[in-house]
Amino acid sequence: MAEIVRVASAGTLESSDVYVEIEPWEQGVEIQLESVVKGQFGGAIESAVRATLAACGVERARLTVSDRGALECVIRARVETAVLRGRGES
Repeated sequence: MAEIVRVASAGTLESSDVYVEIEPWEQGVEIQLESVVKGQFGGAIESAVRATLAACGVERARLTVSDRGALECVIRARVETAVLRGRGES
C-alpha cells in the first residue's frame, strides 16, 4: 500500500486539462469532482481516478479534481503524478 504523506498536485486549470490535488486522508478514498462535463462524464472521470489510485496502491487519500475537459489518459497521468508527489517520490 502506498501512503500519501503530504499535499501535492499536478495539472493546470487550462482548457482540456485537469488539476488534481491529493492529500493524506485516513477514511479511505474521497474524491471531490468539479468538471465542465460532470453531467455527461462524471462517472467515467471518477472511475478513471479510482482505477489509477488502485493501480498505484493508494487506499487512503482525499482528492480534489478540477476537470476542464481532459481526455482519460490525461486524467490518469495527472493522478499518477500527484500520487508520486504526494508520496514524496517526485
